[in-house]
Amino acid sequence: MQQITDDVLQQERYLLYIYTPFCGTCALARSMLEKIEAVHQQNIFYEMNASLNPDFMQNYKVESVPSLLIKQDGEVKDKVYAFKSIANVYSYLMTYKPELFAAN
Repeated sequence: MQQITDDVLQQERYLLYIYTPFCGTCALARSMLEKIEAVHQQNIFYEMNASLNPDFMQNYKVESVPSLLIKQDGEVKDKVYAFKSIANVYSYLMTYKPELFAAN
């Protein structure tokens, strides 16, 4: 996972994993996302420490962590708070990042 930057935040599309360092559920969610990235052998998600970005949290009305904020076409399309399973995360990827599943 790559740390989010101001430049990326201005982009029309990204998948942003939001966490806090001492959150056990966040660590579990991170491991799911890292496994997905390992399977696809690429960075798919950006990450942001919620504790260091209170303005972002308030502006985007992020209610809790862990969270996966999905931005597409310049607007937030979804906020995932219940990661549940890798299969559940994949259901969002199939909708918002279908190019991961295109045959080469």
